[in-house]
Amino acid sequence: MAELHVMYDESIALEEAGQLDAAIAKLHEILAIDATYALAHAALAVFYQKQNAHDKAIEHAQKVSELEPDDPFSFTALSVTCQRAFAGTGNRDYIQKAEEAMIKSHEVAYR
Repeated sequence: MAELHVMYDESIALEEAGQLDAAIAKLHEILAIDATYALAHAALAVFYQKQNAHDKAIEHAQKVSELEPDDPFSFTALSVTCQRAFAGTGNRDYIQKAEEAMIKSHEVAYR
């Protein structure tokens, strides 16, 4: 598992160096080893958002909430990802998804 953390750190360094495609590729390498590595999915949500690949960003943010269903932040992050998708596209379906994710965040937080 330590290997995955090193690879994750490498992906972050690549992104910080402006090599977004390489960072994304590194994260997919991680997921090929362990598809349940939530940090890789979370980073992919952010990185795909930067590329305006909103559906991919939401897919990975959704996966984080599935992997971390007891963490309200995972649903908050999904909501933010959906809000950004709306801002980038004007597609109101994304707002509905954002609201649903925020409701779920509150449900998890206040059980």
